[in-house]
Amino acid sequence: MARNSTRPTSRDVARAAGVSQAAVSLVFGDKWRGRVSETTAERVRAAARRLGYRPNLAARNLRLGRTRTVLLVVPALTTEFFGGVYTGAARVAAEHGFGLVLYPSPEGVGPARDPFPSARAALDGVIASSMAAEALTALRGDELPLVMLDSDPQGSPGATTVNLDIAAGMRAVAGHLLGLGHRRFLHLAADVPSWTFEVRARELAAHLGGIPGAELRTARAPLSIEGAVAAARTALTAPGPRPTALVCDDDLLAAGACKAARRLGLRVPEDLSVTGVDDLGLASALEPELTTVRLDAELFGERGMHALLAVLEGRPPAVGDIPVELVVRGSTAPPGAAGNEGDTPLERR
Repeated sequence: MARNSTRPTSRDVARAAGVSQAAVSLVFGDKWRGRVSETTAERVRAAARRLGYRPNLAARNLRLGRTRTVLLVVPALTTEFFGGVYTGAARVAAEHGFGLVLYPSPEGVGPARDPFPSARAALDGVIASSMAAEALTALRGDELPLVMLDSDPQGSPGATTVNLDIAAGMRAVAGHLLGLGHRRFLHLAADVPSWTFEVRARELAAHLGGIPGAELRTARAPLSIEGAVAAARTALTAPGPRPTALVCDDDLLAAGACKAARRLGLRVPEDLSVTGVDDLGLASALEPELTTVRLDAELFGERGMHALLAVLEGRPPAVGDIPVELVVRGSTAPPGAAGNEGDTPLERR
């Protein structure tokens, strides 16, 4: 028998899901809340997936005056984290009939050219990382519904914010290292003007500030492995007692710190404990594997897209930061018992 090549219709979906055609229209028009149940809406979407049904968005978009297009503005895609953010956001966008355009800001920071003749005319909304916020000036983001990721809720007027609980992550790192017995800390901080990195520095200093005998020094580094190697080497060879724990703002910096330690003849974790943030694939590729704060990038993207949908529909977005998790691996241990008081590694070699 020849296979039926006729494109499935909303009537086919309604029949397969056991609902009315009106219910199908409500689900794919994002107007189902309060009219049909979540269970029914998911049954409609599942039936549509089985049948390969795609709603005719063109006619509906003309009626609604929408393009069904959202822009995701992120730093340059130098790590997999923002790839995960895109994956999560795109998944939710597709479920609601939206297209998602990914727009990396050049070099991760600074202004970017408008990718459209008129962003206002071509887009329904923007989701942007605070690390790429300057790109919004060219995109005229203040004229569009805007969701900011990793951004100060008090310093983002006109925007909805979605954040990871990065403060809790830094407290967990500090608590873990303190519990191992560390008291001399070096913070390898990302040299990027971003709210999320300000939170990391503030929380680490606040948590260690109340601990008798705890010392905290800070070294700033570009967000690259080689930049971290240079900054960590300089900090670890500075005069005075060497830090026993190195807290890095992300996994790339941590990888560079481990490389610098090896070049100086230091062992991780016997001579120096190292921690990161993100839990990239790199974290488990290092030897020893990296103790780090796991950030759920895909969930971050999903929450960002859900928040924008809520803004577009006039609903309040979900509140509350996304939980994070400390993953303890082999790069942290109690400080060495001898040989690291009051000297530098270069003097010992």
